[in-house]
Amino acid sequence: MLTHETRTAEDGCALAIAIVNTVREPLIVLDQDLRVIAASRAFYRTFKVAREDTEGQLFFELGDGQWDVPQLRALLGKILPEHGTIEDLDIEYESLSLGRRTMSLNARQVVYEGSPESTILLGIEDVSDRRALEAEKNELLAEKDILLSEVRHRVANSLQMIASIIMLKAKRVSSEETRTHLQDAHNRVLSVATVQQQLQVASGGRVDIGSYLSKLCTALAGSMIDDDRAITIKVAGEGGTATCREAESIGLIVTELVINSIKHAFNFEKKNGQITVAYEVSGDDWKLSVADDGCGRPAGQFAQRKEGLGTGIVNALAKQLDAVVETTSGPQGTSIAITHAVFTAKKVRAA
Repeated sequence: MLTHETRTAEDGCALAIAIVNTVREPLIVLDQDLRVIAASRAFYRTFKVAREDTEGQLFFELGDGQWDVPQLRALLGKILPEHGTIEDLDIEYESLSLGRRTMSLNARQVVYEGSPESTILLGIEDVSDRRALEAEKNELLAEKDILLSEVRHRVANSLQMIASIIMLKAKRVSSEETRTHLQDAHNRVLSVATVQQQLQVASGGRVDIGSYLSKLCTALAGSMIDDDRAITIKVAGEGGTATCREAESIGLIVTELVINSIKHAFNFEKKNGQITVAYEVSGDDWKLSVADDGCGRPAGQFAQRKEGLGTGIVNALAKQLDAVVETTSGPQGTSIAITHAVFTAKKVRAA
């Protein structure tokens, strides 16, 4: 005679199977021995198998044994004893009817109230087309990165050639003012070329800012500091990562400020010293600073007596990065901080 608890368990099982049959994706219900208790209509339709050849069979013996994969066998074996799950496990499935396909599997334990036995609900999704599109997308992105790297390389070489031509012109002109302007143009063109060169290795991904700034400052020191001047450039801070576009703006800001310090902070009164470039990260917030121990400058300016092209470039790049520029200067030198605006807003609210 059936008890109320038994009827309840059977009714619950029947309801569960009825629900499984209505689901559009292939589903299988397995017992503790990994034999098929039931499968959805979508399973039979997708894999072109008959009910009588499926129910009561070991899951790994279905079809031609396509599911008998060591990794899947091990994971299914852990679900009931260890209350484990399978999440988005890709299995390469191949049969005469379907050909080679990629199936994504998800499985977890199902417990019926009043029943001493547990079952496993296994969902199967054909993700072959999706994975093919993802592979195609990744291939296209890789090709884009190669092309972008080539473009950066060509741009850097072209800019260096232009910088060389400008310097030749600067040496030939008789006007000191014109020579100064040409040398300034040469430095800026060369700085853009340097940034492009340092970004080549990181195209398409996130840039390690610490390593990027170290290489950039080494290049700047080699091209901008004369042999008779003992000026060093130090990179400090914990660093972090940024997109290529963000890194390019950061690199141009650093280049502009470093060139500015070399030109104006170490001139008549103090020809030697150190420039420190630091980049600090806190979550999504960051702070870039360029400081020197040079002769200092009046408040409100970078280093020159009036705001010029360099000031405008730095302010424009900082605005693109949603950052603010803050400068301090005194007898011990000048420090310029570019802080992500979100971080600044948090500090203001906290105060």
